[in-house]
Amino acid sequence: MPIKSAGLTARSVTGTTRHVVQEFLAARMAGDVERLVALFADDVDWVLAENPAVPWIRPRSTGAECAAQFTELAEHTVAEDARACVDTFLVDGTDAVLTGYLSGTVRATGKSFEGPFALRLTVEEGRITRHHLYENSVSIAEACTPS
Repeated sequence: MPIKSAGLTARSVTGTTRHVVQEFLAARMAGDVERLVALFADDVDWVLAENPAVPWIRPRSTGAECAAQFTELAEHTVAEDARACVDTFLVDGTDAVLTGYLSGTVRATGKSFEGPFALRLTVEEGRITRHHLYENSVSIAEACTPS
């Protein structure tokens, strides 16, 4: 019986992770910052390559700071030009990895950015504790830099 019980537990953890990540994606699409704050843990392991040319990219460590990144991104980019396509969504226990392609336009410069991305999320006790985003930071920095 323990093997079956462990299997059920592993499926339950994986199911919870998948559900929370789907909620995260839905909240992002809806611009629901309040829901994002609730989905992030109080303390978050946040990785997104810092770049002083990009106003919405900076170190973050609390759930509220992480959720605020999405508001800041919206303030600095043209909503109608924002695109993100998820090609892959893998879940293994508490970890989820999404890969895809994103693009957008920086409001201040009118310049566009685009490129592939990979996002690693970890969900523990129903909340996101890790958010590591790898994206085309050069393209984004160039789009934020005035001509």
